[in-house]
Amino acid sequence: MSISADSSVYDVIVLGSGASGLCAALAAADAGARVGVFEKAPVLGGTTCLSSAVAWMPNNRYAREKGIEDSRADALAYLESLSNGMILPEMVEAFVDTIPVLLDWLETTPLKMSLVPGYPDYHPEQPGGKPGGGRSIEPQLFSLQGLGEWAGCLGGTPRRMLVGETPIGGGTGFLPPETAAQREEEQVEGLGRAMVAALLQGCLDKGVEVHVGERATELLIEDEAVRGVVLEGPDGRHEVLARQGVVLATGGFEWDKDLARDFLRGPISHPASVPTNTGDGLRMAMRVGAALGNMREAWWVPVCTLPGENAYGSQPVYLVQRERTVPHSIMVNREGKRFANEAANYNAMGGAFHELDPTSFDYRNIPCWVVFDAQMMERFGGFGSAPGAPVPSWIPRSDSIAGLAGLIGVPAGALEQTVERWNGHARKGLDPDFRRGESAFDGYVGNRDAYPGAESTFGSLEQGPFYAVELHSSTLGTKGGPRTTPQSEVLSVDGRVIPGLFAAGNVMAGPTGMVYGGAGGTLGPGLVFGYLAGRAAAGRTGADVQPESAAAMLA
Repeated sequence: MSISADSSVYDVIVLGSGASGLCAALAAADAGARVGVFEKAPVLGGTTCLSSAVAWMPNNRYAREKGIEDSRADALAYLESLSNGMILPEMVEAFVDTIPVLLDWLETTPLKMSLVPGYPDYHPEQPGGKPGGGRSIEPQLFSLQGLGEWAGCLGGTPRRMLVGETPIGGGTGFLPPETAAQREEEQVEGLGRAMVAALLQGCLDKGVEVHVGERATELLIEDEAVRGVVLEGPDGRHEVLARQGVVLATGGFEWDKDLARDFLRGPISHPASVPTNTGDGLRMAMRVGAALGNMREAWWVPVCTLPGENAYGSQPVYLVQRERTVPHSIMVNREGKRFANEAANYNAMGGAFHELDPTSFDYRNIPCWVVFDAQMMERFGGFGSAPGAPVPSWIPRSDSIAGLAGLIGVPAGALEQTVERWNGHARKGLDPDFRRGESAFDGYVGNRDAYPGAESTFGSLEQGPFYAVELHSSTLGTKGGPRTTPQSEVLSVDGRVIPGLFAAGNVMAGPTGMVYGGAGGTLGPGLVFGYLAGRAAAGRTGADVQPESAAAMLA
């Protein structure tokens, strides 16, 4: 899978092979361009392969087919109500307005999408919000059999289910043995790898040339336009030219500690993304004078760490979403006190982690723990264990709340008072402290048998043993980078288009600002602007590299 002698010049070059990059490549190839995809990692798919691949797309065709009412006006009103002035109207309008076109086009590709039934927006009580869902869609199950050798080149691990079959969608996370066996035999997958595999199949069908182990380090400029890219691969440093455009889809910068320190609004540790997200695209864009936007923001998420080592050689992380939402669990800080609505969406939780104490001048809620009891593990399971199964041995436990406090280093009296107060709230099904359970989103990933009632998220902590797992302020990826036009063209610091340069996904300045509208808030804009970038790059005129110019650049 190395670059052949005749593949040094393309119409469009795409850097990165996550959903945004592959969507851009497929869109460009479908428009008639000769496309090359170059991926830094030895496997394809980036963080998309690790994700559930839900895409948040308001006013979509699948909701309409189910009789769910939505509109452009509702979508824009909802995003505006959450924007805090950080959303550029032209970008969010491009996002919303392109969704129908994108989804109609995807129906002509191997990637078919379906509605995730009932998944509410993350802030459904806001103007234009949808408490009953209708805006989160996911890839249908997809067989990798047609990919040949490429089937073994995807990141992540096979997960052969839809979101509705997982705990966050109301399922158990376990398939009937006969169903699991059939899907394994047919190489059927769902979630992130299904999305990547379907887009990859479409790219291969359109003749897109895909390369792995190729890191882009520099953009080639001629006559103030981007004409290609410098790559470092198995055969060393080499240059590849683009007649029409280069699309940056290299992901965020969360794994670069210096960039994260200098740009993000608060601390992160243990990113929940692929470790190749080190800001390569950001640095290349900065070198050619790109304007930057939304740099302080990320797709925040609380995680815990797991024992051992993952496929990338780092400590594996676990997204803690359901365990802090189901009954019989709370979150406490180092003072042993609750500090937020535990059932809030994970992105909003970032604000609680970044609360600065003006007296001690450190982060009040770091470190923190999710605290739960035997009832939770018996009824709902968690941290990889099924309901009623043994609790993982790495989790600290004690027969008393005071004993647990000693294990995690918080004041015993304070933790006992916090648990006692919470138990009173749980009995009433009302949380006057942090309003847990008031939103239609609260409890959706909790006890689905009781949803949307109070029992979906309320439950006392009074049955030992008691457990605690430390949580970390983490991210699914950063969302700041070069500013673009609504067509994904990268803008310079002077506000002019940099000819031949496009960006999509987490490498670009996030079009929704600080807002995470609902499940799939990352991949929805990622797919939309990937599509727009690919189409725009393929349709550029007057940017062809002349033969003599190409020869000079390769010399």
